[in-house]
Amino acid sequence: MAVNDILARVGDKWSVRVVLALTDGSQRFNQLRRDIPGVSQRMLTRTLRGLERDGLVSRTVTPSVPPRVDYALTALGRSLCDPVARLGNWAIENIGKVEAARAVFDGEQD
Repeated sequence: MAVNDILARVGDKWSVRVVLALTDGSQRFNQLRRDIPGVSQRMLTRTLRGLERDGLVSRTVTPSVPPRVDYALTALGRSLCDPVARLGNWAIENIGKVEAARAVFDGEQD
């Protein structure tokens, strides 16, 4: 797998949000959906499948009626928490500067 493929997965906005949501422990699908504003059911399903395929998230089905499905970070997924949190914190700390730069740039383009 090329580095670009891995970066595309772990840098995807929904993947980042899922990793952050699972940092404190496993969650069910609907709880994840409530905790991640703006994510559609289809996008959350695709994101979870991709993260599971890449070994970052585990899916546990508990037989019951209806079946209970829990998602959790694997050891590999947990190793991603710190870099993702740092990136998120950087974004929060610098949003004002980025917005100001965009305003200047957009003003120059008019």
